Amino acid sequence: MASGGNNQSSSYFILIGIPGLEDVQVWFSFPVFSMYLITLLANFSVLLTIKAEESLHQPMYLFLSMLLLTDLVQSNATLPKMLLLFWFNLQEISSEGCLVQMFFIHSFTIMGSSILLAMAFDRYVAICQPLRYSTILTNPLIAKIGVAGLIRGTLLIFPHPFLVRRLPFCKSHVIEHTYCEHMAVAKLACADIRINIVYGLVVALLVVGVDFTGITVSYLMIVTVVINLQSREARHKVGSTCISHVCVILLAYIPALFSFVTQRFGGHTASSTQIIISSLYLVIPPMLNPIIYGVKTKEIQRNVLKLFCPQKSKFQ
Repeated sequence: MASGGNNQSSSYFILIGIPGLEDVQVWFSFPVFSMYLITLLANFSVLLTIKAEESLHQPMYLFLSMLLLTDLVQSNATLPKMLLLFWFNLQEISSEGCLVQMFFIHSFTIMGSSILLAMAFDRYVAICQPLRYSTILTNPLIAKIGVAGLIRGTLLIFPHPFLVRRLPFCKSHVIEHTYCEHMAVAKLACADIRINIVYGLVVALLVVGVDFTGITVSYLMIVTVVINLQSREARHKVGSTCISHVCVILLAYIPALFSFVTQRFGGHTASSTQIIISSLYLVIPPMLNPIIYGVKTKEIQRNVLKLFCPQKSKFQ
């Protein structure tokens, strides 16, 4: 048994899903499944559109492609197992599978944050330094930024699985969550987990501190430029191009911060509420990101239509 008494280790863990709602969580699966399908369709549609249309081979859309790819990896690392849990009560996950899932979820969260920072920099250069845009944001620089985000996410989260693997689990292997979240697993250990708590806190503060500060500074400078524009139409146009990015940033950071804080300090927050929000955080932003950009960006709208309805697009 995974919850056996004196075992120091286990070959598997048990995911119970949403504590207190085990009998009705099958109904929670239907909106999750619907959002997962929309995520796959919307993300692949925008990615194929950007790949197929040369006019979209610009820094903003290349960064968007990176963001959508991180969303897809994160969703596919989590949602299939979550749906199997909800539908068929397949609660067991191997210890190796749990650590792999943990690594992909947390590392790609950091990669997504890095890309959001790069997108903010892109908007800053486009609006505040428009004459230098093409010389600053070259394809080699964009590639380096993408690789840097990948390396950053990998290196910062690489210790997580090892910090968990060293722990003895001699009491329970039942994870009160829908996926292998770092602290949800570490809390099961019958050993001192202060290093897990401290390292997780340092990584979170480092990522959020650097990225959110950079994003905030970029948009403060953008706002200053927008306010000083003489033309009302120009202000509206510039502001409109940034709205979609701001929405995506809020979608990414608010649920993530709530999940992080409640996992560590949320003693007064119902565990079912914590887990539902943590789970939706892995579903809603990946679903809405391509939709937000598709709605706000006419180039994407037009080319998605061209991709799926080539005959109809001729008359647009």
